[in-house]
Amino acid sequence: MAVEMNAEARPQPTRAGSVVGIVVSDFHAELTNAMADSAERELEACGVEDDDIIVIHVPGTFELPFVARRLAASNEVDSVLCFGLVLRGETEHDRWVTEGCVHGIMQASLETDVPIHLGVLTCATMEQARARALPVDEDDDATTGHSDKGREVARAAIETLLALDEIEEL
Repeated sequence: MAVEMNAEARPQPTRAGSVVGIVVSDFHAELTNAMADSAERELEACGVEDDDIIVIHVPGTFELPFVARRLAASNEVDSVLCFGLVLRGETEHDRWVTEGCVHGIMQASLETDVPIHLGVLTCATMEQARARALPVDEDDDATTGHSDKGREVARAAIETLLALDEIEEL
C-alpha cells in the first residue's frame, strides 16, 4: 500500500475505463469514510468515472476480506480497495482482527486474481488514526491528517492496474 505521494516526483497516473470497488468498514465511520472519500477523489483524478466506483459498507474490519473477495469474484471490478481501522486495546483482540483481515485480503486477491488493496489502519490511538486517515490540508493543520491513506491506496490501485497492463502487453 505504501506509495510515496510526493507530487513533484511522480506524475499523476491515469487509467480511464477502470471499475473500482471500495469496501468500507462502518466501525469508526468518521475516519473510514474519510479515507473512502479521499480515495474516490483520487480515483476520479486518475480518470475513473464516478459511475465506475462501487462503494459497499460492512459492519467492521473483520468483514472486509469476505465482501472484497465476493466483489472481486463478480468480474465487475478491476480492483478493490478496503478501508478499516483497528485501534489497539487492552486485550489482543485488535491483533486477531488485524491478522484475519490482512491474511484474508491477501488470500482473496490471490484467489480471484484481482488486486485488493489494504487500507486498514492499525493504530494505538485515535489521534494516530486521524493523522493517517484524514486528508492533508495545508491551511488547517489542526483538523486534518498528515498521511491521507485513502489517496495513497487509490493511487496504489491505479499504479498496480497499470503494471498489470504492462504485463499483458508482453
